Amino acid sequence: MDIELNKPFIYDLTLEQIQDWTKEQGEPAFRAGQIFDWVYVKRVGSFEDMSNLPKPLRDKLLASFRFITLTEIAKFESKDGTMKFLFGLHDDHAIETVIMKHSYGNSVCVTTQVGCRVGCTFCASTLGGLKRSLTAGEIIAQVVQAQRILDPHNERVSSIVIMGIGEPFENYEATMQFLRTMIHPKGLNIGARHITVSTSGIVPNMLKFADENTQINLAISIHAPNDALRSKLMPVNRRFPFVDVMNACKYYIEKTGRRITFEYALIGGVNDRPEHAEELANVLQGMLCHVNLIPVNYVPERNYVRTPRDDIFEFQRILQKNNVNVTIRREQGHDIAAACGQLRAKHMEKTTG
Repeated sequence: MDIELNKPFIYDLTLEQIQDWTKEQGEPAFRAGQIFDWVYVKRVGSFEDMSNLPKPLRDKLLASFRFITLTEIAKFESKDGTMKFLFGLHDDHAIETVIMKHSYGNSVCVTTQVGCRVGCTFCASTLGGLKRSLTAGEIIAQVVQAQRILDPHNERVSSIVIMGIGEPFENYEATMQFLRTMIHPKGLNIGARHITVSTSGIVPNMLKFADENTQINLAISIHAPNDALRSKLMPVNRRFPFVDVMNACKYYIEKTGRRITFEYALIGGVNDRPEHAEELANVLQGMLCHVNLIPVNYVPERNYVRTPRDDIFEFQRILQKNNVNVTIRREQGHDIAAACGQLRAKHMEKTTG
């Protein structure tokens, strides 16, 4: 194996770990802050660029660590300004990252795993299964890369959604380290309330997340109002049944006092009928929550169809009638294979076909 591949990524280190490393090297304590600043504020791509560090220290950094290089395999830009990237990793795997333009700023959607084992039947991310989890640094690198793309326009990443390929709570420790680095005041300094992590309902780590004492938002992919239908759409429901997921949600709300978001993908003729809306309203009655209705993206391999426009509004109306906060997600990047995992699936076809 290439010796370079045995070196950890500099992005994988917290400020505290960099402080420990500089101390071990006999360097003054302030050097760690300088290194962290070069990585996250100045966003350099090599140790040689860290010009206020002595040459021997730069040489030590080069010998000990490596930068993550995300190779741009493909880039698509939508009419609405959404940019979707397929990035190659050092081991020839590929991941997706999306920059979305909003009136309130730029949001980045990051990937936490190469593939996914959760198996949602309407999602392209699960095609081919799970290859591996990303390190914290590989998740961080996506946001740094997005910020570099925005830098020439004097714009910044103002919010993050962890809703790309993979299940963040099946890569929990790396995801939490990523989050801590994102909100660090000496790093990218993104407000915790401007970050949302989405899970399909990995109950033990939902409970753990509730105990983290963080202001980061939590979203749950629910997609059905009952156990039987959810198991058909989301095989993960057989591991963590609907009732357990809902109890974990209630624990989170009780522990944090924060509102939870339920993501509900509407699939034509499957989970979008008025009776489904009534049942969902009954389940969520009295909970501090918000429902985000998502007209499902067409994925050829999955053969699901979009819910007709009038039926989407009727579903929304029924929830509102039952005093459930609900919005319909504004579609972005619909013209550039916006569904999670579609670019990667096409890339896999080309490289393996």
